[in-house]
Amino acid sequence: MWLATDIGGTAEPGQFVSVYSNSDARLLPRPISICETGTFEGKKSIRLVYRVAGAGTKEFSKLCEGDSLDVMGPLGNGFLKAAEGRTDAGTKALLIGGGIGIPPMVELAKRLTCDVTTVAGYRSAKELFLTKELEKEGRLFAATYDGSFGTCGNVIDAIRENDIRADIIFACGPKPMLKGIKAFSEELGIPAYVSLEERMACGVGACLGCVCGSAAIDDHSKVKNKRVCVDGPVFEASEVVL
Repeated sequence: MWLATDIGGTAEPGQFVSVYSNSDARLLPRPISICETGTFEGKKSIRLVYRVAGAGTKEFSKLCEGDSLDVMGPLGNGFLKAAEGRTDAGTKALLIGGGIGIPPMVELAKRLTCDVTTVAGYRSAKELFLTKELEKEGRLFAATYDGSFGTCGNVIDAIRENDIRADIIFACGPKPMLKGIKAFSEELGIPAYVSLEERMACGVGACLGCVCGSAAIDDHSKVKNKRVCVDGPVFEASEVVL
């Protein structure tokens, strides 16, 4: 879904927006990552790629050109801010996306000026998406759980099978995948930046509904927690408990 909004002129890779339903029965917004920014008919725009999982996203999937939505954003901290100063021209960046964590990798791949390799994880070949967009920005490798496309297994299996080397890792996907990537980055001794997926209510850090465990005490809550919506969603892997 492409939305014409000024958010397209300020959003950074890894940030998200809160999208409000047009139904009074659904008060809380749906947080959705920004896949791409661009222009549509001369207007700044953002592209959202999402999975229909409930009444809110089902409503969004039925919208047509000319319909309108209330959207708040851009929200959170993105990949480039989190890894500031670590992606110079000689860097080899490895982007890893799993399932609905793949969309943020598109804009990140477009913005990075260093060498980019992307590994995307899918359940099967029937669920492949965004492969053409990612192939435009660098090398792309894929993994599927059933072996119907690319490497049979997960994203770490694909990295090892193809002997992919990198100086820095950026990742977004389910927590078990991110946990494996954190261990993998520690094994190689390279930094990894992970975007966490959590259920959110306010999206601005007020409700504390999306906290995750952190290695250090948070200045806001005074305990070992981080608010994913405002402290993240992108963290250096060593900062958070997965």
